[in-house]
Amino acid sequence: MEKILIEVFVPAIEKTFDVYIPPTLKMHEIEMLLSSAISELSSGYFAKSPDTVLCERKNGIIIDINKSASELGLQNGSNLMLI
Repeated sequence: MEKILIEVFVPAIEKTFDVYIPPTLKMHEIEMLLSSAISELSSGYFAKSPDTVLCERKNGIIIDINKSASELGLQNGSNLMLI
């Protein structure tokens, strides 16, 4: 399965991460995995919560977590923000 390389900016810790995601995985699963990984990588400075959301970095539009990355049109180089 081919994966998509996206960039995820986390304003709470002012860091950006390059992440490969499966295009068929639903965004709620990707959000959960990203939240856990970034919380661990930041030594707890980013605290995952039920209110965590993924949005488009350029315009702040919240991502529909019930769709897959391919359904949303995400492609290599897409920029998201985890807040």
